[in-house]
Amino acid sequence: MRISTKGRYALRMMLDLAENRHAGFIALKDIADRQNVSKKYLEQIVTLLNRADILHTNRGSLGGYRLAKSPHKYTVGEILRITEGSISPINGLGDMHKTGESAATAMTIEVWRGLEKTINDYLFGITLQDVLDRYNSSGNDYSI
Repeated sequence: MRISTKGRYALRMMLDLAENRHAGFIALKDIADRQNVSKKYLEQIVTLLNRADILHTNRGSLGGYRLAKSPHKYTVGEILRITEGSISPINGLGDMHKTGESAATAMTIEVWRGLEKTINDYLFGITLQDVLDRYNSSGNDYSI
């Protein structure tokens, strides 16, 4: 499993929105400037996040984006699944028994399922608020 730039930037964007949630709707340009990411690239990510209904959008001069829920209700796994699709360590893990896999594949399938469970437990066990709290408690000023 490899997390793409899209997944990493989506997480950074969501953390930026979480950190600045008291400012109301936040312009994509402001997020792009703070994160040193192309606004055009963030527009692609926002499309995915909007389809998943995890952001609120406001148009106009005071427009922008904000989280639809509190930061403790979003997990890193949820954000990555929206942007990456599957976060499985190998392709087709769920279909291996259906496809008549070889004896060698059957022997290792539980290894890959165990890894997938560990990854999911970890990523779906961390919220945006957890990430912010951990970073802030390390004595750093927050900046993604």
